[in-house]
Amino acid sequence: MAVLILVFITAFAVVLYSTPALIKVAVLKRLIDLPSEDRKIHKRAVPTIGGIIIYAATLFSFSLWYNIDNLHEYADIYESVKEFKILVATSLVLFFVGVKDDIIGTSPVKKLFANILVGLILVLMGDIRITGLHGVFGVEGIPEWGSVFLSLFTYIVVVNAMNLIDGVDGLAAGVGFIASSVFGVWFVFANEYTLASLSFSLSGALLGFLIFNFSPAKIFMGDSGSLIIGMFICVLSIKLIEFPLHCLDNFWMHISKPIFVIAALSYPLTDTLRIFIIRAAKGQSPFAADRNHLHHRLLDCGYSHIKTVIIIYVFSMLSVGISLLSYYLNPSLALFAVIGFSILFILFVRFSYKSTKGEKFRNS
Repeated sequence: MAVLILVFITAFAVVLYSTPALIKVAVLKRLIDLPSEDRKIHKRAVPTIGGIIIYAATLFSFSLWYNIDNLHEYADIYESVKEFKILVATSLVLFFVGVKDDIIGTSPVKKLFANILVGLILVLMGDIRITGLHGVFGVEGIPEWGSVFLSLFTYIVVVNAMNLIDGVDGLAAGVGFIASSVFGVWFVFANEYTLASLSFSLSGALLGFLIFNFSPAKIFMGDSGSLIIGMFICVLSIKLIEFPLHCLDNFWMHISKPIFVIAALSYPLTDTLRIFIIRAAKGQSPFAADRNHLHHRLLDCGYSHIKTVIIIYVFSMLSVGISLLSYYLNPSLALFAVIGFSILFILFVRFSYKSTKGEKFRNS
């Protein structure tokens, strides 16, 4: 347990002390994001390569404190090292794709291809995949081809969802911090300290980054950050869903793992599904950039960046709390409870936005 505190502090300290230097380098080399488009909400040039330090701190802390001494069977050691190797290899691919996009730009098709490639490596070579629905809608196991497809789809959705919500100061970093911290706590209760270490490495790095990314942001994470966060969180999500039930205590054994994961990622999943439906209805590309996201709507309601992200943080944490109702409900009903809460949040944003527009119209 003490090692996990060191993991968190190490990642936090690396980001805290390295980010000011990164900001200076980014400004000197003109690696900045200019407010050149109407959809962009910042009014000044901001460095946009913060993902470099998030990735470096997470990987450094996790590698430094990575420990297989408590694994005594050869099969366990082999599996742990194999997953570590796959994680490093795939994250490097996404990291460089993200850095390229932050500096000179990358087309959505090329980013999607990289995501599919990384997803296939994780699923087929790393065997990091969802093997069943674990009681949701009464379904347990699924065929292997279905497992591969569902896992790849899940990976692409989660990575792109984290990428899409990076539109307000402190949003993606804060939501990522909440999700990784929640997963870390879950793995601690499950006595799975390797995955808890990865979770707290990421959450420590994100908390340190939030100090510079919270409104008014001194640096953005860029795609080099959001893609990496999405990948790590997706891997943690799948490992949590597939964690053996017999290793859990009585309380966590009765908490639906898929519902818990969905709740922890409630905001990025809700916003992404909503935005894709809107764009499809308008005949637009699902990857087209716009200002239709829920966080943009909250800003248009008159909320500041700080109030907007706090509202979303509270929504995310309440969603996790609602997922714990699966202790008393069957997984399907618990899923409907989480979805219902997300719909209520959408309606809250929608009515607030309409009310604000109506008031502006009356005052004009």
